[in-house]
Amino acid sequence: VLAVASLSYTRLEPNRGTDWKIHAAYLAIAICSVVFIPESIASYIFTELTVTLVGCVYPIYRATKAVCTPDDDDDKEWLQFWMLGGVMFMLTTWVDDVIQADKANSVWLGSLLFAFFWLYFPLTCGALLIYDNVTEPLLGPRLRPLQRKMNNFITYLYQTLANAVHLYLLWIIFMFLPAGLKRVIAIAIGTVYPFICSVTAAATDEIEDDTYWLTYWAVFGCLFLLMDLFETWLGRIPGFYTLVIFTTIYLMLPMFRGADKVFRKILVPLAGLQELLILRDSIQIKKQMLKDLDPERARIVRKHIAKFFDGDGDHDADPAVLKGELMQSWSAIRIPKIKLPFGKSSKDDDTPTETTNLV
Repeated sequence: VLAVASLSYTRLEPNRGTDWKIHAAYLAIAICSVVFIPESIASYIFTELTVTLVGCVYPIYRATKAVCTPDDDDDKEWLQFWMLGGVMFMLTTWVDDVIQADKANSVWLGSLLFAFFWLYFPLTCGALLIYDNVTEPLLGPRLRPLQRKMNNFITYLYQTLANAVHLYLLWIIFMFLPAGLKRVIAIAIGTVYPFICSVTAAATDEIEDDTYWLTYWAVFGCLFLLMDLFETWLGRIPGFYTLVIFTTIYLMLPMFRGADKVFRKILVPLAGLQELLILRDSIQIKKQMLKDLDPERARIVRKHIAKFFDGDGDHDADPAVLKGELMQSWSAIRIPKIKLPFGKSSKDDDTPTETTNLV
């Protein structure tokens, strides 16, 4: 199942989900597969493992690769998936625990499997379709004011929680809650505010906020899988969900940038994408340099950066030497004279006057 999902995503050309005949055919195939496949076969295909691989693990890998590649379009594409598929995956994991009948469980897991795949299947592009027709026009205008209010609330809450007394009282109240309610609170903290911010970020032309929240979703998806895996044994231990919540806050808030640190130190090396991430960072530095500096100074900086990277341990690549050359190059740039107020020029006047010290 994972091989089919991976090959279809990489080999097929996306069509933005505009052909409704493909959607109808996909729905028919999904219904026939879920309903008519014998239970003996469905029990091996429609499982929690396949749903996790298609709905969470593979999207985590694609999101990690999207952040590392210089392309900007794939950041927004996978952010749109996580706004829908990621939240749906995390909010529906409890349903299969409630269902008792094997056939009903296979139908439910099969429906989830086809739903997740529909969101990023190149011929359907369900996440993009929902975003263009529902999320952006209907939710976007309503969520932007809510995000500003939540930003102010989070700032106030952070300042309040800095007081150890308030933090201790909240922790005591949280510890007496049932394990199921603790789980709901932990998932809500990790999804509600990021969902609102992701909708707002996807609606703008800036790519930095898309990358930030896509990085968060990739790391939080790993945290959720770990929580879902270990809560059977550790969920009743006091402090388990508290640790999950504090880890989520560390990953989420811009003041910590925890998701970016975990992403660069753990996810990227595990995926073997260090070179791609370095290439993307260098491209971002070039864009920022061209944005902040005038063309002449940007040219000089680019020249010295290239000289530093081309040098292989020789004297010309020494940072101190390059810094001196860079300062010398800047001093060679003609700076226009600035006329100061009160009739004085920027050039010192050496003409002697009556008050000149003759010594």
